[in-house]
Amino acid sequence: MGLYILHLHLHGLFRGHDLELGRDADTGGQTNYVLELAKALGQHSEVDRLEVITRCIEDRRVSPEYAVHRESLTSKASVLRLPFGPRRYLRKELLWPNLDQLVDALVLHITRQQRRPDWIHAHYADAGWVGAQIQQRLGIPLVFTGHSLGREKQRRLLEIGQNPEQVNQRYAMESRIGAEEEALAAASLVVTSTRQEIRVQYERYSHFHPEMAEVIPPGVDTTSFQPQASHSGEDGEIAELFRPFLREPDRPCFLAVCRPDRRKNIPALIDAFGSSPLLREKANLLLVLGNREGFHPLERSQREEWHHVLEAIDRQDLYGQVAYPKHHSRSQVPAIYRWAAARRGVFVNPALTEPFGLTLIEAAACGLPVVATNDGGPIDILGRCRNGLLVDVSSREALRTTLEKALAADAPWDQWRHQGLEAVQQAYSWEAHASRYLQVARPLCAAAQLESTANLKSNGLRGRVSAPTRLRQARPAGQRHAHAPHGPRFWLTKQQ
Repeated sequence: MGLYILHLHLHGLFRGHDLELGRDADTGGQTNYVLELAKALGQHSEVDRLEVITRCIEDRRVSPEYAVHRESLTSKASVLRLPFGPRRYLRKELLWPNLDQLVDALVLHITRQQRRPDWIHAHYADAGWVGAQIQQRLGIPLVFTGHSLGREKQRRLLEIGQNPEQVNQRYAMESRIGAEEEALAAASLVVTSTRQEIRVQYERYSHFHPEMAEVIPPGVDTTSFQPQASHSGEDGEIAELFRPFLREPDRPCFLAVCRPDRRKNIPALIDAFGSSPLLREKANLLLVLGNREGFHPLERSQREEWHHVLEAIDRQDLYGQVAYPKHHSRSQVPAIYRWAAARRGVFVNPALTEPFGLTLIEAAACGLPVVATNDGGPIDILGRCRNGLLVDVSSREALRTTLEKALAADAPWDQWRHQGLEAVQQAYSWEAHASRYLQVARPLCAAAQLESTANLKSNGLRGRVSAPTRLRQARPAGQRHAHAPHGPRFWLTKQQ
């Protein structure tokens, strides 16, 4: 019998096509990851059924598609939208008081079926808390992916001088960190994208054990993100996005693609670029920061960030050298990377903290070298791809110097391009990610389910064995135990 897997992705705007990435802080890389993973698993021969549980939203400000009860992704995978809390769209920090309703609805949904899921995979803290409650009530094994961890975000925000009370209020940090601890206490497996997450970020949690975690890098859709143009008029189409902003559009360019969020650190990139006479003379700066009809309809945090962005452009007097188009479609993103690569440009991720950095892989798949923050996922990605430079983005001088190095005449641009393209083909496909995911999760969750069933029969309690014990019992053959260079122990595989 094939597997039945339940994924929990509760916040943001989630559907099976035309993701509104960058529309707000809740609809970003995690949304894309869950969708691509669900599609890949839904096409895998070992999976019979997959459901992505998300929130049913009835709000005239968003598409009516987000109120459709069930949406098909593949012949075996679907999105199931359950109502909890108010009908209107809410940012994730406001969902916490309503999660109990979802737990009750999920228990009812699961127990009414003839078959229960083999495991539940919860994404982010809110879903992690819900998954932990289901694990305790029904004994269904839990897989957890934090995506962006509260303790790490809190550390970085305090590091740049934000007020602790304001950080807690704005980001519901106490609820988020508490939920992450509960999810880790209940989880049979933690899926991470990088080794740095294990060594540095998860290590700060009392209920985390390194033996619980497995590094499985996400994939990229290489049919869309690839170096060849999708049609003959592609270059001209993308040029129209930037032409109104740029005096010399064919200069080499630095490209950033992200949502307008303080963590993304775009004003620092603008200041670094503007403070360099060399860059001002030879390059352009392209900022693709989501879509907007205007500034007033945006969330307050996005309006504030746009204010900082525009203020930095004005302060550096970069008019004619910096582009920030109002609209682009998701289908144009690969073409934007290719447009920058055709001008021997460089992709820049200057984020203060970056759990993974999927845009770095997208850029590499399109043949565009990168400069990236030396925090989190980019360390692993550039270590594997060898297609650019890492930088301490907290230092404007370091960021400026690194941008200048990337644009220098002696920079190995062609070598970076080739190495990035080669690494993506070898290491970052969704098919490989799904197969590795199933190889790791299936035996661990099966062992956890047997343990839970035995406990229920022996004493009527929904007991669970500690994560390290389960892993010792069920770790698949062909794996070896290794030491991180400067951190706790974690598991590697011969295939990595």
